[in-house]
Amino acid sequence: MRYESGRSMIEMLGVLAIMGVITVGAIGMIATATRTQKRSTVNDEVIQITTGVRQLLGEYDDFSNINNATIFGAIGMSAKNPYGGTYELGVNPSNPRQFILSIKGLSQSDCQYFAAKAWSDSVGFRNSGGKIGGASGACTAADGENTVTIIYGE
Repeated sequence: MRYESGRSMIEMLGVLAIMGVITVGAIGMIATATRTQKRSTVNDEVIQITTGVRQLLGEYDDFSNINNATIFGAIGMSAKNPYGGTYELGVNPSNPRQFILSIKGLSQSDCQYFAAKAWSDSVGFRNSGGKIGGASGACTAADGENTVTIIYGE
């Protein structure tokens, strides 16, 4: 009698099932890492934008001359954010000593995250004594169409 060696079909199915479970777990981890990286990038870019605006327009009494193209060109970065949307700058119509930074093109969950985040140098955060995040956004539009606004200045 000869003995045959090799793998049975059940053993192969078991291996494939284990590989499937590992793959699903890895995909979830990759999605979480990507989301965290995008959020971190937006945070860093907001800091870079606000620092650039203050350096460029700090000598003026107000921000009424703010211009997206000029500001982004001067600080050497694109107005495009990691979500495929844009950053936009504008002056606060009720106070020209404040500028508004908008983060556009967010999903609902990312909009909620940025609206609740503590933007420590924002007007809303400072005026609330650190109790409010300092940003606002409705976060009810379809994914990719939500906007968060943050007000900076005096």
